[in-house]
Amino acid sequence: MYFFYQFLIFLAVLFSPIILLFRFLKSKEDKKRFIEKFGFIKEKRVKGNLVWIHVASVGELMSVLPLIYELEKIKYINSILLTTSTLSSSKIFKTFKFRKTIHQFFPIDLNFFASKFIEFWKPKIAIFIDSEIWPCMYRNLKKKSVPILLMNARITNKSFKRWSFFKKFSKEVFSNINIAFPQNIETFEYLKSFEVRKIKKIGNLKFSETKKKEIKNFSKDFQKSIKNRLIFCAASTHPNEEILIAKTHISLKNKFKNLLTIIIPRHVDRTNQIYNDMKLLGLKSIIKTSKKRIKDSTDIFLVDTYGETKKFFKISKVAFIGGSLVNHGGQNPIEPARYNLNIIHGPDTKNFKDVYKFFDKKKIAYKISNSKQLTYFTQKLLSNKKVKKINLKKIGNSILKRSIVEVKNILDNEIKKT
Repeated sequence: MYFFYQFLIFLAVLFSPIILLFRFLKSKEDKKRFIEKFGFIKEKRVKGNLVWIHVASVGELMSVLPLIYELEKIKYINSILLTTSTLSSSKIFKTFKFRKTIHQFFPIDLNFFASKFIEFWKPKIAIFIDSEIWPCMYRNLKKKSVPILLMNARITNKSFKRWSFFKKFSKEVFSNINIAFPQNIETFEYLKSFEVRKIKKIGNLKFSETKKKEIKNFSKDFQKSIKNRLIFCAASTHPNEEILIAKTHISLKNKFKNLLTIIIPRHVDRTNQIYNDMKLLGLKSIIKTSKKRIKDSTDIFLVDTYGETKKFFKISKVAFIGGSLVNHGGQNPIEPARYNLNIIHGPDTKNFKDVYKFFDKKKIAYKISNSKQLTYFTQKLLSNKKVKKINLKKIGNSILKRSIVEVKNILDNEIKKT
């Protein structure tokens, strides 16, 4: 099965010039750094103990930031290598100031690239976040006796079924994991099914996100332009969800004369299309990078930059979290809850089932299925003077401390061996 998997990846590499051209046109690839995915390394390796952390994209990167900051405090960790797979995540990385951490793109999962990557970086441990399970990389790490931690592990029902179709192969892949920390009960059961040797519950690492000093305030001019505005923020939106948000704004703008709706699409390359959709609906919109000043008549403010979502949550009263009114599984609702926002979401939240269950219990999240319900709850929450809050900081700190202890224990053992 490994041979067949390698063959499929090899075919993808053969067609990579066409794939890359398409991705360049879509602005989804770094024209200078894409070669990192083919095993070409530009960064220098710092001498000493290196911890490797791999995340897929922006959401996972944001969740692992507190862990990185804590690991940087440990003296015997000389450097941290953070790898990601997307251009957007590399851009986000640049907005943070790290002392020991460098960024690289994750290599294509072929034995040749994986082996070359490990041989160069020589990590003491490899920490994979969320659902990042790579057969060849795992196999090569195991050959080099590098411990693999699957932290904040998440396996959806859909991915479980895919892995189960190749049960023998899957068990072989998952057997390479030294220890897994599932973020929910569902994943815990799936990991057991694949016979992961050690599974430990420590909670969802995404709760440990904290407000960082790197989050700067808006310019004085921007703050002045929104001073008297009531702000409704729709974050991580997907196609068609923006239309429903726009219709909600139209329904409510007469009741709330000072209403400003901020839309932050999950993929900012869609911003111009969204702008045109808003125009067809008769709404006056401004794109952030146009640097135009928000006027009293502005209806929609479109955010086409990365890494500023928290800043917009900070000035909002209510948040809609996207990917939940379409067949996607929802996006992370923890961040707006941390900013004391009540959350509106669609019915499809399978990616964060346990989190939404917890938020529903605490009555800070509201599920809607259509435009009428979206308008009703948005109006209700915008009108509320008192906002229900929960203390996520205490929960997050506890999970973060346990995560650090687990990483340190394994790292200490590895250092003792050398």
